[in-house]
Amino acid sequence: HICRMTPYLSVVICTYNRNRFIVACLQSLAVQTLPDEKFEVIVVNNHCTDNTESLVLIFLQKHPERPFRIVFEANKGLSHARNRGIAEAKGEVILYLDDDAECQPDLLETHLTFFAQTPGAAGAGGRILPRYSEAPEPPWMSRWLDGYIARMDPGGEQRIFSGSMKYPFGCNMAYRKKILEQIGGFNTDITFRGDDKYIFLMVKAINPNIFYLPTALVYHNIPGSRLQPDYFKTLFLKTGSEERVRVAMAHGLPGVLWKLLEYFIKFGVSLVLWVKYSITRKEVQGRYIMLSQFYTLNGFFLKNVVVR
Repeated sequence: HICRMTPYLSVVICTYNRNRFIVACLQSLAVQTLPDEKFEVIVVNNHCTDNTESLVLIFLQKHPERPFRIVFEANKGLSHARNRGIAEAKGEVILYLDDDAECQPDLLETHLTFFAQTPGAAGAGGRILPRYSEAPEPPWMSRWLDGYIARMDPGGEQRIFSGSMKYPFGCNMAYRKKILEQIGGFNTDITFRGDDKYIFLMVKAINPNIFYLPTALVYHNIPGSRLQPDYFKTLFLKTGSEERVRVAMAHGLPGVLWKLLEYFIKFGVSLVLWVKYSITRKEVQGRYIMLSQFYTLNGFFLKNVVVR
């Protein structure tokens, strides 16, 4: 259970037009095992144009006793919204959750207990499992595309992120607030998913003790729109575009050229995998692996890719 010196936790949910899932997300936070006096929930409305804000306000009115509040961030973009969360947070630890995530009842207690018992840890990323709430898992899905649906499931062992584990995904990631402030927060030139990688690398440069927590579990609702070919293409174009921005800022032209070479190599490997999957009668899986790398490579040359 929670020890007396446990730090306070701020949960930040950045939302944009997520009326289908935001209430379920908040409901999962309203039944947490962590006592109310140990956490707060901050919903950052990042210019929603649907009724997401009204749904949040109705929820808050129904639960006035809970430590939940909503703020408005005028600057559009996930990085701006996440930085607003840092500014608003009262906690020593900030846990970011996606607005389409649903938490296990002990999620907050698991995160906070970990940070209390591991004072040398800079951050943590929890386990994320997809929930296909509007359409079944498509036949082209494979482990090579786990990042596309933000699946984080590298086993049941708690350990430091390294190698093929990549980095914590924003659907379920936590960092100490003082470190986020020290590095200047999230990069507002990176407005989409690349910011997860950016913040991980920046924090890691200061303190590499960023852990995977297998018992800190959330379910990630996957909307049917994300399974459509057009969204698939746009998302990977955006991934390539923002990776060029991140690498250019960190390493300049030499870094960009090395990353471009890496993407060409990955595309070549994806062609081999396509052939391999075709031989085993799983051609569609191989094709989508190849397309993910093809679009990422093409996105590397594009600017201002918009994901809707």
